[in-house]
Amino acid sequence: MTHHRRWLLTVAAILLGTAAAGGCAPGRRLPDVPYVVTPERVIEEMLQIASVGPNDLLYDLGSGDGRIVIAAARKFGTRGVGIEIDPALIEVANENARQAGVTHLVRFVHGDIFVADFAQATVVTLYLLPELNLRLRPRLLTELAPGTRVVSHNYDMGSWVPQRSHRVTVDSRTHYIYFWVVPTAHLRPS
Repeated sequence: MTHHRRWLLTVAAILLGTAAAGGCAPGRRLPDVPYVVTPERVIEEMLQIASVGPNDLLYDLGSGDGRIVIAAARKFGTRGVGIEIDPALIEVANENARQAGVTHLVRFVHGDIFVADFAQATVVTLYLLPELNLRLRPRLLTELAPGTRVVSHNYDMGSWVPQRSHRVTVDSRTHYIYFWVVPTAHLRPS
């Protein structure tokens, strides 16, 4: 698939999601954040900071078009699961995975990141708003095994101090990457 065609599919998914938001089906929750693309260079840095590899299971919470999960599979042989609330973006992600030849390593799940099960993850990636990171933080600290790596694009986790932070500039825009390792229970922040 050409870059232009992929871009058109992504735009179509965004427009469909926006149109659906006005007439949302009963019981279907609207997305908490708008879909914003993570630049490829930021994705590469996130995956390198997390030291992903073929023995990892990466969960991307709010996976959008699947680009983080797909990049991890393509470049590092990492298995991955994307959880996304917008069904149109899941279709785009599945098509992107097919085009990248990584469908044997990745899957995309329609779900709500605040109730989805991601406890098996060895790496979790996020590009959410600060208040959503704070809502997820208790689950990350209690449901993930000690040693699980968490990487966030642009937003931190409040009092959970990152073990590493990194700044990346793409097209004159500064992006921040925050990295944590889930500690053992007695060392977890409150």
